[in-house]
Amino acid sequence: MKFLQKLEEASKKNKSLLCVGLDPDLSKIPRNFRDKLDPIFEFNKNIINQTKDYVCAYKPNAAFYEALGNPGTESLKRTIEYVKVFGIPVILDAKRGDIGNSSAAYAKAAFDVLRADAITVSPYMGKDSVQPFLDYRDKGVFVLCLTSNEGSRDFQAFMYMKVAEAVSKWNNNGNCGLVVGATRPEQLKEISAVSGDMPILIPGVGAQQGDLEAVVKNGGPRPIINSSRGIIYDKDPHRAAKELRDRINELLSS
Repeated sequence: MKFLQKLEEASKKNKSLLCVGLDPDLSKIPRNFRDKLDPIFEFNKNIINQTKDYVCAYKPNAAFYEALGNPGTESLKRTIEYVKVFGIPVILDAKRGDIGNSSAAYAKAAFDVLRADAITVSPYMGKDSVQPFLDYRDKGVFVLCLTSNEGSRDFQAFMYMKVAEAVSKWNNNGNCGLVVGATRPEQLKEISAVSGDMPILIPGVGAQQGDLEAVVKNGGPRPIINSSRGIIYDKDPHRAAKELRDRINELLSS
């Protein structure tokens, strides 16, 4: 099943545009998980069990797993496999991008080894650095366009529209998407005007305090609205995910 098809089915089933970021930090997860044989997976499993009826996707950030070495990679693989049980797509937030051979290896690791459904990539080195990911036609490729961090102003402020326009042309296989931070609502409107029906992954509505109403209004026909810390570290992730899913739907219908 192609990524977009899987995304749309999960979105329709759960009436949701919400993506939950699975970014576990051992120093922050509850103590009762730290004594487990695989604390990261057990923590993720608990979050997934509480939120799986309210999401269209999950987005594990590779850095939190890679920092733990081989055990972290194994936790990531187990997490992805567990999500697949529920038919929900996994977007691996890895921000890869390198010369052709290296990108081909990154793509193989993400899609063949970890079996993610989609990945985030950096376009800084040009199309040939992204092409190995695009060649996996059934997988999603989310290209960084304009991010939420303060440093995005250093370079991205001058390039984001060129990136959006270029990725629109790269989308021959219908598997491209963009990443635009929720703290950039005005630019999001510009980007969605040229992105067509490509999905836009929008992080930053939780802890980074992006404007949810503006995101829903300007996020185009296929927004994927991500919250990570705002849900996984909430005392009640079930309630937090449901409330955010419902608030998004309210804004869509207003």
